[in-house]
Amino acid sequence: MTGAVGNGSRMGLRLPLGLWGLTRILLLLCTFKVVVAPGPDTTFEVEQIYQGWFEVLQSGTYPRNDVTWQYPPGAALAVLSPALLPFLDYAPAFFLLAFLCDAFVFGLLVHTGRRPGRSMRGAWFWLAAVPLLGPTAYARYDVMVTAVAVAALLAAVRSPRVLGALTGFGAVLKVWPALLLVGTPKGRATWSSWSAAAGGGAAVLLLCTAWMPGSLAFLSYQSERGTEVESLGAMVFHIARHFGWDGVARMNYGSMEFLGPYVSWVSGGAMALTVAAFGWLALWRFKARRFATSTTADAAFVAVLLFTVTSRVISPQYMIWLFGLAAVCLVYRSSRMRRPAHLVLWATAVTQFEYPVWFSHVTASDPLGIAVLFLRNALLIAATFSACRILWRHTVTEAGSVHIPVPAGRPEQEKVLAGSI
Repeated sequence: MTGAVGNGSRMGLRLPLGLWGLTRILLLLCTFKVVVAPGPDTTFEVEQIYQGWFEVLQSGTYPRNDVTWQYPPGAALAVLSPALLPFLDYAPAFFLLAFLCDAFVFGLLVHTGRRPGRSMRGAWFWLAAVPLLGPTAYARYDVMVTAVAVAALLAAVRSPRVLGALTGFGAVLKVWPALLLVGTPKGRATWSSWSAAAGGGAAVLLLCTAWMPGSLAFLSYQSERGTEVESLGAMVFHIARHFGWDGVARMNYGSMEFLGPYVSWVSGGAMALTVAAFGWLALWRFKARRFATSTTADAAFVAVLLFTVTSRVISPQYMIWLFGLAAVCLVYRSSRMRRPAHLVLWATAVTQFEYPVWFSHVTASDPLGIAVLFLRNALLIAATFSACRILWRHTVTEAGSVHIPVPAGRPEQEKVLAGSI
């Protein structure tokens, strides 16, 4: 009996593992330019910018004179990571490490999804999402950061301290993983995870600061960024160009940005929206009463969605953050984030056309470029509003202070924890 179940389980894994292998072979062929995708070369950043940073970092300092270095000090670990494969040139080594991070995330989702009360939906979601983004998925270090974030969230139920330690490390890599802690259950779990995150993050930050000079130079460069052409606010200028606006779109601080009249107003408006979004998250946390096993992942997904859509910059690689967190949500049967997760998946597919396929149309603000960008951003906005509404309804509106019993034989049924801040 046990042997039959084991054989059935192995048979059930053959399809997802086979499809994962097939899609990743195709993705690697595109990344190594055996198959050339239309549009600009998405691997350029690794071959030129990352490798340049690598050489500077190896000399014993951060690239503090390079305005394109806009990352926390822990990013140096990702940029230096190809040194682990000295038998390969820099770019191939980086792509291989990104591939291994992809495999690591898929393995975590499969392992967790096969446990009682969990679902394989998250693994299937990740399997589909990564190739939809194309070579960009392996040509940025965001997949490495997302691997840390996924591992942190999957550890949340069993070990809040592991969640906190990995979150602190991830935040020093690229800031946004700090948002993973917004939905931790009130009480001991919150104090354990938040203190571990603060301690772990501070330790890594101090190590990086003592390791090389220039670790905090990124702060000034990040603050001086404008409105990037793919962001939500940029839609104003894409349309305004057809009505006489005399600004331009050009490379600035490492990305294509709009420069000209009123850009600072729109950038300021985006920052105000970000502050308002964080205010909404604080209000949600104050009012939330029901914390299911999926709530930490659901709230993290909502928080990063809010952070992304209100940002002055929405780069294609940001989609890796979103579909990575969406995949974790789908692992839990108690999560209700299926609709916003699917909207993010569609947005990821559209992003492949927005960049790199039709990026020249986007920068030219022609009808095709505006249409594809509007569709991608509209999908992200819809996903954000849907996710916020679901999170509020599930944890505030429908929640009460009375414990809801778990039906016998339903281990996947959510736990309900009532408490105060």
